[in-house]
Amino acid sequence: MNEAIETVKNMVESGLFNQARKSEDELRKMIRGVAALVPPGLNDEDLEQIAREIEHKQGIKAGLGAVVDSEDFEPWLDDAKPSIEPFYWNRYQKLLLQNGLPKDVVISTDTVTDKILSRLGNPEKHVPWDRRGMVVGHVQSGKTANYTGLICKAADAGYRLIIVIAGIHNNLRNQTQARIDEGFIGRDTGKSHETKKGGAKHIIGVGHFDPNNTPVSLTNTLRDFNKATASTNTSEIDSYKVPVVLVIKKQSNTLRNLLQWLKDNSARGDREMIDQPMLLIDDEADNASINTMYNKEEVTTTNRLIRELLNTFHRSCYVGYTATPFANIFIDPDQDDEMLAEDLFPKDFIIGLDAPSNYFGGKKVFVEGLPDDEEPTWLRYVDDNEDVLPVKHPQDFFVEALPASLVRAVRAFVLAAAIRKLRNQEHKHCSMLVNASFRNPIQSQLRNRLHEVLQRIQNAVRVNGSTGSKGIADPEIAALKEVWESEFKETYSSWDEIQVALHEAIAAAQVVLVNYKSKDVLEYPDEIRGKAGRKYIAVGGFSLSRGLTLEGLTVTWFLRNTKMYDTLMQMGRWFGYRTGYEDLCRIWMPAEAIGWYAYIANATEELHSEIHDMAAVPTATPRDFGLAVRSHPASLLVTARNKMGSGTKVTTQIGLSNKFVETSRVSIRSADLSANIDAAKSLFLKLKSAGLEEERSSWGVLYRGVPVQFIDEFLAAWRNAEQSVTTDPDPVRKYIDARSSDELQTWDVLVPSLTKGESDRTLGMPIVPATRYVDLHDLQHDFMSFSGKRMRVASRGIEKAGVDPARAEAAESRYREENGKTDGERVNYPDSIYRRERDRGLFILHFVKAKAPDGKEDAKQVDLIPAEPVVAWGISLPVSSRPAERVEYVVNTVRYRELFGEEDEDEDQEAALEAS
Repeated sequence: MNEAIETVKNMVESGLFNQARKSEDELRKMIRGVAALVPPGLNDEDLEQIAREIEHKQGIKAGLGAVVDSEDFEPWLDDAKPSIEPFYWNRYQKLLLQNGLPKDVVISTDTVTDKILSRLGNPEKHVPWDRRGMVVGHVQSGKTANYTGLICKAADAGYRLIIVIAGIHNNLRNQTQARIDEGFIGRDTGKSHETKKGGAKHIIGVGHFDPNNTPVSLTNTLRDFNKATASTNTSEIDSYKVPVVLVIKKQSNTLRNLLQWLKDNSARGDREMIDQPMLLIDDEADNASINTMYNKEEVTTTNRLIRELLNTFHRSCYVGYTATPFANIFIDPDQDDEMLAEDLFPKDFIIGLDAPSNYFGGKKVFVEGLPDDEEPTWLRYVDDNEDVLPVKHPQDFFVEALPASLVRAVRAFVLAAAIRKLRNQEHKHCSMLVNASFRNPIQSQLRNRLHEVLQRIQNAVRVNGSTGSKGIADPEIAALKEVWESEFKETYSSWDEIQVALHEAIAAAQVVLVNYKSKDVLEYPDEIRGKAGRKYIAVGGFSLSRGLTLEGLTVTWFLRNTKMYDTLMQMGRWFGYRTGYEDLCRIWMPAEAIGWYAYIANATEELHSEIHDMAAVPTATPRDFGLAVRSHPASLLVTARNKMGSGTKVTTQIGLSNKFVETSRVSIRSADLSANIDAAKSLFLKLKSAGLEEERSSWGVLYRGVPVQFIDEFLAAWRNAEQSVTTDPDPVRKYIDARSSDELQTWDVLVPSLTKGESDRTLGMPIVPATRYVDLHDLQHDFMSFSGKRMRVASRGIEKAGVDPARAEAAESRYREENGKTDGERVNYPDSIYRRERDRGLFILHFVKAKAPDGKEDAKQVDLIPAEPVVAWGISLPVSSRPAERVEYVVNTVRYRELFGEEDEDEDQEAALEAS
């Protein structure tokens, strides 16, 4: 039955690909017609299920990306297309549709990969060329699918050597090789030495559509490039009649071996170079190729060898793929011209990929899923770990027990697996991620403790799961029911059905350790209806933090304290696509980490918007985007990190056009608190004496037409917390002063006040202060962070204050359209859409009552929280007519190290580098 459903669905979707969208009745008529062609047995309910799945896919939209080109871009692909036979691409397109990728996403992939290919060198042009580009996507959003499509099209166009550099670990390289096997090669390279009866090769993926013209792979799913093995094949690249592909680790030894083999076998003629066109794809381009967070000597070697590899060819292309563009290639603070001198800088093009509307990413989880006054949608807080599993722990730490929140997360995973079974998703893989330590011995202990917890649950549901109401007497089943009531009751209302389904759903579940020392196996066979999918709880560190995909990841428990943007985002293995079970996903992490992720998610979205903005400007170049990344306020953190070893002050040029700056941290020194109160009182007196009109709303009181001098005098008096780098008054004042006679001559000033609560007249007018949680750990350093959920003082939407209502409504309409939101659907609009509509700067003067996080009221640090409300501020700066003008910020790296500590060097990461 399940196979019949899948067959009918695939046949209908294939038939719909080149047709106009059908109405509900037309779609159901088509499904009935196709169902009549397969063996009987499908009922009306089955046919309706097929229709709803197809309709869901049809509703998924994907943008066409944005391109920033160099000045010398010369299009060639359109002219060449009549002579290109799209053999490899047609196979891959069919595979994407067969694998369930929505029609619009496949069309978008086709369009975007054409854009990328057209910016590579023309393989039929027999003159020397070399091209450098970058594709900026989102974590777990389909970058591998994109560059697999690019490989197929490049091979169709005439590229004869394609090299994919995939991470620094075997597991990621092997996983990438498997994806290339399926999408491009068409056979399982790990079994290439075996044959079935009749001599047929192990056909997989695209090979089922047409097994001819099979590319030659000099690597396989079992092993990386080996010079001796490669030499047993036909030696010279140009002697092959089909494309040659390699998937290699980003390690210096591998790169050296490949270089030597190429020089020995294919280089000839002028300067011992190779004439065949070569495409090099650098997956995770910010990892080890250029990023200074890794061992600097090794990075230099890797970078040099990649450049040497490219320079071995007369005609070569380098395309770096990354989801974290805050890399050294953009933010190294030394000199702007040094950025351009970097040989791997994407000088020719930068392309931003748009995530499809069903992408479960940073914006959805940490921005839209974090409403101001409601519980988070997917996030849950870890605040019970310090006694049993502190964030910082020594090598010989002994894990005696697990935090209660981790046990609760396991129960949530078990319940999610059961609910997915009841949703007819039993054949789908289902995973849980536990990333809590960079030390391999601790990971091993966590695996054992988790195995004990899982085994207790499995034994309980095996014995008592089918005993109905009597089963609740079992403490484990009672605990599962309690988690169901708090987490999933609204999602699946029948506990009795869940209890019965539990045993079959999790009987084969297992805990696996994923690091370079582990012998555990994490593998996901093809999902087949009627055959149960794998259920894994994966425990690890670095090996689970970059590139590796956990199929069906549903529950995560995350306890890491890194604040590096790229590291944090890459650790977000929970990002991706969760069709049919998004409502079951849960992520446990500390409040501080949630704050960092929310901040980074906003910063990353701003960078993607920056690419779109630049794509609309004909004169914009990759250099401009590089400078935009480097000058983004968020880059201050990475800049300081990269230069921390110097133990000095680092000066960085920051651009504030179209940016929001606010005091998420304030000093708690008594003299500073008093001075800041006085500055706020002085500002109020000026507002009153100027006779400015007051506009009252749910936000508070808004004053229009405020002279810039009022803002400048407040900032001049402000006592800044040393740790709040972006709100250092000096560079902010310099930026404003440069525009004080035109763009920022007059301002809007908003004084937020709650509509309910006890008012306070400290500042000279009645204000009901907002309440914000503060991070207790920071109090010992004489400042407090309004971190809470999003490291922000302001509530969402506050930058709408003062914007023309018609323009604000138009901006909201555009946002809904761009993000596939219907008119009636509730949308949490990002403040950035209003900022773009501003004619004047908006200054926000906050009056805030600080409090301890819930459950922490008795902590000893609470006494350090100021008893009275404190002043904070924010500035929303409109788009400047001179966006390239920047101001200097100074980061004290010694102080930075005291606050944030050294970066954890994960033992898997160290081992990979040593292996080089």
